[in-house]
Amino acid sequence: MAQVLATTLVVASLYALLAAGYVLVYRASRVLNLAQGDMLTLGGYLLFAVAANVGGGPVLAIPVAAALAALTGFLIYLVLMRPMAGHPVFAAVLVTVTLGILLRAAIVLVFTDQIRHPAQLLGLGNPPRRLPGGAVVSTFDVLTVLTAAALFAGLFLFLRLSPLGIQMRAAGERALLASQRGIDFHRLFALAWALAALSGALAGILYSSNVRLEPSLDVLGLKAFAVALVGGLDSLGGVIPAAILVALIEVLTVRYGNPLLSDVSPFLCLLAMLLVRPWGLFGTREELERV
Repeated sequence: MAQVLATTLVVASLYALLAAGYVLVYRASRVLNLAQGDMLTLGGYLLFAVAANVGGGPVLAIPVAAALAALTGFLIYLVLMRPMAGHPVFAAVLVTVTLGILLRAAIVLVFTDQIRHPAQLLGLGNPPRRLPGGAVVSTFDVLTVLTAAALFAGLFLFLRLSPLGIQMRAAGERALLASQRGIDFHRLFALAWALAALSGALAGILYSSNVRLEPSLDVLGLKAFAVALVGGLDSLGGVIPAAILVALIEVLTVRYGNPLLSDVSPFLCLLAMLLVRPWGLFGTREELERV
């Protein structure tokens, strides 16, 4: 049981990092960013590219890769999403779908579809760590949990205490009132996209260092999308319990059921939630009409 709980916490942390990006963009701009899974893949390849071409070890490579990913999210909003202002929401969603396809194609074109291991290039080891109760996880599993905890703590503090965070919350909750108060929506939207890209890239950096790096990692974004919907698309706080719930069901499916069903279990969980509470665990009922 200790191993089940430890594995659940690790998987939930990875999903939470990705799902946070969905929620941040949706709360700010009411757009479903269906390219979030590709930001995970991009983060891993940015780490590989920086490690291969710049060097400097993990102390330099990881922050540079994360910063480049955040800059990419900022540029995506300026170049692709800002011109969509005033257009139907579904048109902006289609732009994110197209963006994901283009990112995958560009990654294969530049890096090929060969499986890579950035941690080896950086000279990083991944020794096992024994936890109380007899559970064993890898070093990067521990880092994944700690990174997710730090990211969510930072986001909650940012949204509650900083002027920009308060403005972002106001814009998400009362857009018309916020616009009348002179809040610069485009700055907030660009920041939301940058933070979403950063959270996705952190997930990609950790996963690729822990497991492997390949262009098909975007499938993890679909599972995280299920997590975001289960928690409630407009609720950052709902991401954490939703990620734990979905991860627990997936881990139990692998351990006590058929491992082939593990990729399906997040969506079965989502289906059950849609039948019982379509707006998610902590989402608001009126958000359902906007989706």
